[in-house]
Amino acid sequence: MDRSSTLEYINQMFPTEASLSGVEPLMQKIHGEIRRIDVEILSEVRQQSNSGTKAKEDLAAATSAVQELMYKIREIKTKAEQSETMVQEICRDIKKLDFAKKHITTTITALHRLTMLVSAIDQLQVMASKRQYKEASAQLEAVNQLCTHFQAYRDILKITELREKFKNIKQILKSHVFSDFSSLGTGKESEETNLLQQLSNACLVVDALEPSVKEELVNTFCSRELTSYEQIFEGAELAKLDKTERRYAWIKRRMRSNEDIWKIFPISWHVPYRLCILFCKKTRKQLEEILDSLKEKPDVGMLLLALQRTLEFEDELAEKFGGGTQSKDDNDIEDSDKGENNSMIVLDIKKKYERKLAAHQGVLTEEKDINKDLSVPGAGFNFRRIVSSCFEPYLTVYIELEEKTLMEHLEKLIQEETWNIEEGSQNNVLSSSMQLFLIIKRSLKRCSALTKNQTLFNLFKVFQRVLKAYAAKLFAKLPKGGTGIVAAATGIDGQIKTSDRDERIICYIVNSAEYCHNTSGELAESISKIIDPQFTDGVEMSEVQDEFSAVITKALVTLVNGFETKFDIEMAAMTRIPWNNLESVGDQSGYVNNINLMLSNSIPALGSLLSPIYFQFFLDKLASSLGPRFFSNIFKCRQISETGAQQMLLDTQAIKTILLDIPSLGRQASTATNYSKFVSREMSKAEALLKVILSPIDSVADTYRALLPEGTPMEFQRVLELKGLKKADQQSILDDFNKLGPAITQAPSGPASAAASASILTVPFVPSPALLNAASSGLIASGEDVLTRAAALGRGAASTGFKRFLALTEAAKDRKDGPFRKLFNA
Repeated sequence: MDRSSTLEYINQMFPTEASLSGVEPLMQKIHGEIRRIDVEILSEVRQQSNSGTKAKEDLAAATSAVQELMYKIREIKTKAEQSETMVQEICRDIKKLDFAKKHITTTITALHRLTMLVSAIDQLQVMASKRQYKEASAQLEAVNQLCTHFQAYRDILKITELREKFKNIKQILKSHVFSDFSSLGTGKESEETNLLQQLSNACLVVDALEPSVKEELVNTFCSRELTSYEQIFEGAELAKLDKTERRYAWIKRRMRSNEDIWKIFPISWHVPYRLCILFCKKTRKQLEEILDSLKEKPDVGMLLLALQRTLEFEDELAEKFGGGTQSKDDNDIEDSDKGENNSMIVLDIKKKYERKLAAHQGVLTEEKDINKDLSVPGAGFNFRRIVSSCFEPYLTVYIELEEKTLMEHLEKLIQEETWNIEEGSQNNVLSSSMQLFLIIKRSLKRCSALTKNQTLFNLFKVFQRVLKAYAAKLFAKLPKGGTGIVAAATGIDGQIKTSDRDERIICYIVNSAEYCHNTSGELAESISKIIDPQFTDGVEMSEVQDEFSAVITKALVTLVNGFETKFDIEMAAMTRIPWNNLESVGDQSGYVNNINLMLSNSIPALGSLLSPIYFQFFLDKLASSLGPRFFSNIFKCRQISETGAQQMLLDTQAIKTILLDIPSLGRQASTATNYSKFVSREMSKAEALLKVILSPIDSVADTYRALLPEGTPMEFQRVLELKGLKKADQQSILDDFNKLGPAITQAPSGPASAAASASILTVPFVPSPALLNAASSGLIASGEDVLTRAAALGRGAASTGFKRFLALTEAAKDRKDGPFRKLFNA
C-alpha cells in the first residue's frame, strides 16, 4: 500500500481513541501470521532442493538407456547385412539355372514354329499352284499368324528367305485370282459349272491377302464392267442428251442380269455399290462433255427430262444403298387448288410454306464429296446430285422459260381480273393476287424438285421481277390525275374523278398490295429454308415489299384525291353563292348537304373494305386536305355581308360535324381520336376567319391578330375586301396593321385597357412573288401557298388565337350593342 492507503487503513481500524486499546491484540495476530508464512516458505525451499536432485538422477538414467539402444541397433544392422550376403550367394546358382531353362524353352518353341512355318509355306505353294483357293485361304491365315512370331528375327537369313518365298506365293495367288476373275462376264461361267464356286473361294484368298489387293480387284472388276458402257455411250448415236435415260436403263439391266453372278463377292465388299459410284462418275463426265459440246442452247424440255431421269436414278440409288438424306418435303409440296376456293388456297400456301418447307434439311453435297470413294454404304456418301449437279450451269434456259411463263400468266390474270370481289369474301383481296402466288408456288415446287442451288436462287430473282411487275400493274390500274394538297406534294397534275366503283377498286388494290407484301415475305422465308445455305443471305423481299408499300400509299393518296375533286365541286358551288345579298340566316346551304350526301355514300363502303390502319391513314390524309381547302376557299368568295358570314359560320359548323362523323360512318370510330382533334383544330381556323369578317371595322385588325396569329398581311387585305371595304379605306387599316405587326404575342393584362395595353410584336413581312400574283388575281390558294399551308398544319394556331381574342373582347364589355358584342353574346 502507498502512504495514503496505509493511513486510511489505520484510521479505518482505529477510528476513535477508545479503539486504540485493540492495538496490542492486532499486533500479536500479525506477528503470528508472519511466523506461519515463514514456516511455509522454508518448507517449500527444502522440497524444491530435493526435486532438483531427483531430476538429475532421472536424466542420467535416460541417457544411459539411449546409448544402450543405439548399440543394439548397430548390432542388428550388421547381422542383416551378413544375412543378405548369405542369401545372394545361395540364389546365384539358382538364377543361372532359371535363365537357362527359359532360353531353352524359347528356342524349342521357335524351332517348332519355324518347322510349322516351313511346312505351311510349302503346303501353301502347292495349293497356289493347284488353285486350291479355299484351302489356301485358311493356310494364308495360318502363315500370317506364324509370321507375326518371327518379326524379331527378320534379320536372320533363313527367316528372310522364308518371308521372301511367302511374298512370292502371295503374288502367285494374286495373279491366279486376277486371271480367273478376268473370265467373269465372258460367258465361261455358264460353260464351267464350278467357275463361280472357284471365284467365290478366290474371294476368300483375297480377303486373306492385303486390303489393297481387294481394292485393286474391285476397281479392276468395276472398270472392266463399265468398259462396254463407255464404248456404247461414247458413240455418236447414243452420246446425246435425249439418250440419258438409256444410260440408267443399261446399268439397271446390268445389275439385274448379273445379280446371281455377283453373289460370289462377299457382302462386305459392296461391289454393286462401288460399281454404281464409278458408273455415276463416268456418266457425269460424259454428260458434261455432251453439254459442253452443244453449240446452241439445249432444248428446255429435253434438258429437264434428262435432269428429271437423273434425279430419279439418284433417288433410287440413295434408297437402295443408303447414304445422304432427303426430306420427304422435297417432292411433297402438294397443289392446294383441288376442290378449294381461293381463300382456302391462300391459307394452304401459307401453312404449307411454314410447316413443310421449314423442316427441310437437304443440304447439297459439295464437289469434293462427289469425288470421294467410300466402300461402306450409308457411311456418308451421298448419291444425290452426284450426276445431276452437272446440269446446274445449263439451267438458265429453264429459268428463262419459267420467267416467260410466269409473265404470260401474269398478263392473263390481269386481263381476266374483274376488279371485283365476290360477296361473302373475308379478305377483300383480288383473285389475281392469290392466283399469282399459287402459280409461283407451283413454279417453286417444280424447281425445288430439280435443284436447290444457283438455279433456285435465279428463280427467286424471277419471282421478284414478276411480283414487281404485278405491283406495276396494280399501280397502273389506279385512276390518273389529281390535285390538292396531297396531290401537289406527290407532283401529280390534273384532277382525279372517282366513282363509287373506282373507290372500291382502290380499296381492293390496297388490300391486295398488303396481301402481296405479307405473302412475299413469307415466300422468301420459305425459300431460305430449302435453298443451299450459301444463298440464304441473298433471299430477301425488301425491294418487292417496298414496291407494294408504294402501291398502298399511292392508292390511298389517289382515294383522297378523288374526294378532293368531289369536295372542290362543292367548294366551287360555295363560291357562286351571293353571300353579300343574303337577307337572313336559314338552314345549312345546299353544298353542305351535297358534301354530307357524298361522304355518306362513300365512307361506309371504305370503312368496311379497308383495314383500321389504312382507314386511319386515309382519314389523316383527308383531314389534312379538306380542312385547309375549306379555309382557303373562303378567300375565293366574293364580298361577304354580316348575314352571309353568319350563314357561312353555320355551314362551317355543319361541315365540321359532318367531317367528325366520318369515322362513325366507317364504323371505325375507335381509331379516330387524333383525326377528330385535327379536324376540330383546322375547322376552328375557318370559324376564326368568319368571326374576323363579322368583327367591326375599328377592331378588325386586333381581332385578326388575335384569332389568326399566323395570318399574313395579304390574307388580312383579302379579309378587308370580303368585308366590302374600298381601296382607300383599306389602306389606312393596312398601314396601321403593318406598323403593329401581324401577330399578338402577349395577352392584355386588364379587361378595361386590354386593347390598348396589349404587348404587340412587330414582325416584318416580305411577300413572295407567287403570293403577290395570287393576291392580284383574287386567288390565295395558289400551288405554292397550298404547299406552305399544308406544311403548317397542326400548329394549333386557332385555339391559341381564340384565347387571345377572348382577352381583347373584355375591352368592349361595357358596350351594350353592336355586331361585335352580339356575336359573342350569342
